[in-house]
Amino acid sequence: MKNTPFTKFHVALGAKMMPFAGYNMPIQYEGVIAEHLTVRKSVGVFDVSHMGEIWVRGPQALDLLQYITTNDVAKLYDGKVQYSCMPNGKGGIVDDILVYRITAQSYLLVVNAANIEKDWNWITQHALALGMQIGRDVYNASDETAQLAIQGPLALKAMQKLTSASILDMEYYTWKYLEFAGIKNILLSTTGYTGSGGCEIYMPNEAADTIWKAVFEAGKEYGIKPIGLGARDTLRLEMGFCLYGNDIDDTTSPLEAGLGWITKFTDTKNFIDKEYLLQQKKDGLKRKLVGFVLKDKGIPRQHYPICNASGNKIGEVTSGTMSPSLNIPIGLGYVPIEFSQLGSEIFIDVRGKLLKAEVVKLPFYKGE
Repeated sequence: MKNTPFTKFHVALGAKMMPFAGYNMPIQYEGVIAEHLTVRKSVGVFDVSHMGEIWVRGPQALDLLQYITTNDVAKLYDGKVQYSCMPNGKGGIVDDILVYRITAQSYLLVVNAANIEKDWNWITQHALALGMQIGRDVYNASDETAQLAIQGPLALKAMQKLTSASILDMEYYTWKYLEFAGIKNILLSTTGYTGSGGCEIYMPNEAADTIWKAVFEAGKEYGIKPIGLGARDTLRLEMGFCLYGNDIDDTTSPLEAGLGWITKFTDTKNFIDKEYLLQQKKDGLKRKLVGFVLKDKGIPRQHYPICNASGNKIGEVTSGTMSPSLNIPIGLGYVPIEFSQLGSEIFIDVRGKLLKAEVVKLPFYKGE
């Protein structure tokens, strides 16, 4: 079991710790609902050091990334971040990732914690085919990089106190190298998976203590609190954001998952599964990931069957919870295309009881 550079702080604060993707991670501190609402209303701090960081550099960096990801990396400019995914050659998804363009020949990929080894093997396999050098052109910096996600409407205001560079006017999905809490070359990006704004900060492990203390000191007047992975899950679900292993995996296509917007079919971009996905688009999807709200009393959970009015199973819940912001039961799941239209009636089998649900437009949470 790996610890992050922040583990000692979580333990000292009394966090409920649990194994997650091979790491000892804080699941909650004072409770998921309270932590969730802190992020929606003010500012919360997540330790996301378990995420993976892989560098791709050199004259063939762009060629590699254009081939292994669905989004158009050529559209990036220095300082811009892109959400994307890597298709697996069989119509499914290896992982969903962030691509940071540092320069025209240097990119940072941020990958899911549970997929670091799988992603690394996949990326290096294709890099070797291009004659790239592993360790030089493609480098796994996951174990030496710590990361904090500082999220919420007051996050940037609080963090502005720690740097002379202007961050309040940064556009969504952009990044800067800056001096932060007295430490040079910290990468700060206006990214996050909560839907409440804020930033993510990447740092070398040895800077972790200094930055953690400075962040909490700077956020004190804004009611800053540490937040566990439990609330991270409910926050992303309210936004309808996919979680790898739940809503997307090696068997789900980006188009079925509603990720057509990051799947770019352009003449200049040839990528893994391009022909397969083009054909899937042409033929029409057979199933689709939808958001639904439970109309009857109950809470949908992962793997609960989704049924039609006759009680026949037509799919299963991939993510579900009682929404802390909206106080209603919400969920995601794949259903046959004829049940995917907004307003469609479906039923969730909650421990043998068929509960009525309605397909709704995402995100569930539209902001205050």
